[in-house]
Amino acid sequence: MNLPNKLTVLRVIMIPFFVAALLWDGGESQTMRYAAALLFIVASLTDLLDGKIARKYNLVTNFGKFMDPLADKLLVCSALICLIELGQIPAWMVIIIISREFIISGFRLVASDNGVVIAASYWGKFKTTFQMIAVILLIIRIQALGIVTTLCLWTALILTVVSLMDYLWKNHKVLTEGSM
Repeated sequence: MNLPNKLTVLRVIMIPFFVAALLWDGGESQTMRYAAALLFIVASLTDLLDGKIARKYNLVTNFGKFMDPLADKLLVCSALICLIELGQIPAWMVIIIISREFIISGFRLVASDNGVVIAASYWGKFKTTFQMIAVILLIIRIQALGIVTTLCLWTALILTVVSLMDYLWKNHKVLTEGSM
């Protein structure tokens, strides 16, 4: 197993520890929230690092193509679901975000069956960045950053919808014609 794939596996392994830290004592321990934020940041950075290493050293594998986006979705969705549990984010926002992930994953599956690879778009990358920043700000729960946190969360939600529309617009032929 190459280094990028090991980083992806590490990200998945970190998720239960992140969740446990965030939900520790009902989310009331600020120390554990900082630990959760640190775990989330490290896990998020492994996402950035594994992709760069894989592309730079031509270490792209089928395992990585499958597991890397899955690990990202597991990390972000786990965080968002925990934040619902802690009463920090409305469920409807998380439903929109998770629904987008299911739709895009389904789109990619259909495209893959037709021999088409749907690469991540810049909108999707911006969406992921804002989601991760919003999650970190929600985890650390600093009152003075309340407006910034809210802006990042709403920006992430808007980018979620925009990136979905972008994928649908650019790739509609995958569903309507079976090829691109």
